[in-house]
Amino acid sequence: MEREIVTIVDDNIANLKLGKNALSGYYDVLSASSAERMFELLKLYTPQLILLDINMPGMDGYEAIKVLKSNPDTADIPVIFLTGKSEPESELEGLKLGAVDYILKPFLPELLYKRVELHLTIERQQRQLKEQDAELREFNDNLRGLVKEKTQNVLNLQAAILRTVAELVERRDGDTGGHVMRTQRYLRALLDAILERGLYPDEIDRNWDLDLIVLSSQLHDVGKIEISDNILLKPGKLTTEEFNEIKKHTIYGAEIIERMMNISVDNDFLKYARVFAETHQEKWNGMGYPYGLKEREIPLLGRVMAIADVYDALISERPYKKPFAHEDAVGIILEGKGSHFDPVLVDIFESLSDDFKKMKDLPMQPDEENG
Repeated sequence: MEREIVTIVDDNIANLKLGKNALSGYYDVLSASSAERMFELLKLYTPQLILLDINMPGMDGYEAIKVLKSNPDTADIPVIFLTGKSEPESELEGLKLGAVDYILKPFLPELLYKRVELHLTIERQQRQLKEQDAELREFNDNLRGLVKEKTQNVLNLQAAILRTVAELVERRDGDTGGHVMRTQRYLRALLDAILERGLYPDEIDRNWDLDLIVLSSQLHDVGKIEISDNILLKPGKLTTEEFNEIKKHTIYGAEIIERMMNISVDNDFLKYARVFAETHQEKWNGMGYPYGLKEREIPLLGRVMAIADVYDALISERPYKKPFAHEDAVGIILEGKGSHFDPVLVDIFESLSDDFKKMKDLPMQPDEENG
């Protein structure tokens, strides 16, 4: 085991010899007759402890410890003052400057050894604690990395399952063109614009996770699973009874998500999904469904989804209709300002309409395929 180094600094040769004799059986002892000589030695060796005389010609011990503590390479080396001064003020001054102990001269060799042994033991323990702390931090970092990776794998799996469910709903509705994917793009663009412009601060939760919100929007039409194909895929005009049944997909969707929430631990995702499913068909003027909410009674997420959902429904082909051109779809939404849609959000949509046109024609990206 490598021996620890102790440096003794004293202008008295007898004290240097006495200290070296007391310690050399246990440590490698370096002696210096001045502070200047000590700093030369420090360029070659880093001791584990320094015994430092106070009264020396040239640089005294107080000046020397100030230099030691100001240098990051030597600041942590414990310093024990050796001095003939017995005044409490002198001892207090040394401790204020960073010394760990104070030994009066003339000293007993056994006392010197015991004091040095004590402080080197403390220094070893502190060093071990730092090493253990560093190892623990590294372990925790690695553990967090593994947890993050596993969590991401679970999220990816959940997203894949959700996308599969959403796509099944799409196909039942006669749409194989990526309605869910596109509405997520539109929704994100609208939400980003709302946040950038500082709109509706009283309706925005500071803890919103936009990625989670957009991902949860995939379930906005999940209630259509419970609608009969005869109604959902009917190419002609729906009867009043059939249309009333279609309207129920919002309630069915909320009930399906509620059942999920009852068996789920983390419900934030599903809370967002329920808002989308239950309120995306409400209208600003109170003529929507299922509850006839109006204006800001409708949750902000529902009002935003209404625009994204209607725009995509207009530009998409369905069993009962041909797709509208982008310009015509934009015109219809602008006509619905203040009646069907939140007028503030329509203004945002209008400012982003060119972006919507680009987004609708983009191919599906890998990250969207994985949710």
